[in-house]
Amino acid sequence: MSGIPTIKSLDELTELVEHRPGLYLRYSKGPDADAGKPSVDYESRLELPGLSVTVLDAERWWTLPLRDWLARQICKYTHLAEKDEERHAWVLAGRVVARGPDHEPLIDRVEPVAWLDDSVVEQAREHYEKVFDAGRDSTG
Repeated sequence: MSGIPTIKSLDELTELVEHRPGLYLRYSKGPDADAGKPSVDYESRLELPGLSVTVLDAERWWTLPLRDWLARQICKYTHLAEKDEERHAWVLAGRVVARGPDHEPLIDRVEPVAWLDDSVVEQAREHYEKVFDAGRDSTG
């Protein structure tokens, strides 16, 4: 595994994102496994021009605390790690080169920043379920 630090709390991640804009989240086997290998669209099997990531910077319209945004973003793809115990959440920087089939950013020039400890994912889940109407959709 890459020699990058591990973030141990949601508060620590919030502080990092506040002080370093342009960070992303990815669930995978990690920076070493992803090096030189772009993401693949599983439905079409097309190779994408970069790694599929989730944005950690809050959008301008977001008026709630950054911690809330981060909890939501972390929870968005936790199912990937739950299906494969070799996948973990990690924070990275890079250059957006395109958008994927779910309109997610695809990045190259990847710079690994930190791992997210599993406890951060659990903290995010607890916070998300406490603050939001988790699972609610536009139909009701």
